[in-house]
Amino acid sequence: MDDKEQEKQNEIIRKRILDVQQIRVVECPSDSPWLRPVRMHYQQDGERKDWDMVRAHDAVSIIIFNTTRKKLVFVRQFRPAFFYTFVPEKRGPVDLQQYPPTLGVTLELCAGIVDKDKSLVEIARDEVREECGYEAPSEAFKYIITFRNVSTSVSKHTLYYAEVTDEMHTHPGGGAASEGELIEVVELSIPEVKEYINSEEVQSPPSLLYGITWFLLNKPEHCSLT
Repeated sequence: MDDKEQEKQNEIIRKRILDVQQIRVVECPSDSPWLRPVRMHYQQDGERKDWDMVRAHDAVSIIIFNTTRKKLVFVRQFRPAFFYTFVPEKRGPVDLQQYPPTLGVTLELCAGIVDKDKSLVEIARDEVREECGYEAPSEAFKYIITFRNVSTSVSKHTLYYAEVTDEMHTHPGGGAASEGELIEVVELSIPEVKEYINSEEVQSPPSLLYGITWFLLNKPEHCSLT
């Protein structure tokens, strides 16, 4: 897919991403397949304590660098949970004039939950193909680190690094249509990435910030590019 085709697809997806209407906040059902809230009772230093938390799906994410274009590849999408951080904590309809859907659009690493009977590398390969359109071989994926979320959300996250080329860009990307995904592919140069992470506030999760930091520290041969 060339630059013009990619930009045309991104324009279409961008419009669909922002076509968000009739947002309503309600109680989370107890049978949610995505989140499983629990309360832990424990004793520490002779004092009884409680901690509420939510078990979520484990996930993989991938730092992608296109060596042909000399750019890092990210994804942009509407995230309801991120959007919720901007609205009042109450149940009922959300005023989309006061809180437009653009507030919930994030820039992220290509990522996906671990919900298939496959190795983590194969799941990472699937996500890179589905979301960004690159058919990268397993050996292109370098394991970086596994970390766990702390505080109230409990899950394990595995991070990979993959270098791709334009020749590997053989699929349209944009996410799995069968799962209702609407994903825009975003490519940023090294100066653009540095400018973004030096902003006062970013529309991104910590995993993106960590991924970029890892890249800047460990891939100096690519970071001197202008």
